[in-house]
Amino acid sequence: MGYPDKLLASDEEVVRHLHPHWLTVFWPVLFLLLIVGGASFGAALVDSDADRAGTYRLLIAGVGVLLLIGFVLVPLLRWRTTHYVVTTHRLLFREGILARKGRDIGLSRITDVSYSQNIWERLIQSGTITIESAGDSGATVLRQIPDSDGIQQLLNHMIEEDADRRGRENAGFLRGDDQAYGAPTH
Repeated sequence: MGYPDKLLASDEEVVRHLHPHWLTVFWPVLFLLLIVGGASFGAALVDSDADRAGTYRLLIAGVGVLLLIGFVLVPLLRWRTTHYVVTTHRLLFREGILARKGRDIGLSRITDVSYSQNIWERLIQSGTITIESAGDSGATVLRQIPDSDGIQQLLNHMIEEDADRRGRENAGFLRGDDQAYGAPTH
């Protein structure tokens, strides 16, 4: 699924669209299995001949649903609604289920891109990317990024390409070259 085109400029293209590393959904999936198994086992333990067997089973199911929402649905939705998007002009970061927050950093404003991995993250090819940019907002830290070293290299490459593109546009502007802006020739 592509990133919404309404957020992109006319000459901007998505280069890479990421979510946090897939292992971030490991615990929610494990909790899903444990909660469903535990609720099923608990419901099976209820004596069928008891006066309130239906009530007890309904109570067990209700607790199971609440646990599923808190430990499975919310983390899965958080993973699904977290977007890291590298375009030809900027880096976009969006997160949130109901309340959303985001940040866009123009590639020309990025001054440093670094990544870090502990031994576990090296094994699963994940890591943390820290992006320093011009301005007062401080560093942007993106955690649980799949292929963090590759993304760091991609960002550095895209920053260089963006600088080259801007240089060509500025050179064309200074020359009065209409071709720099895609104007048709006569």
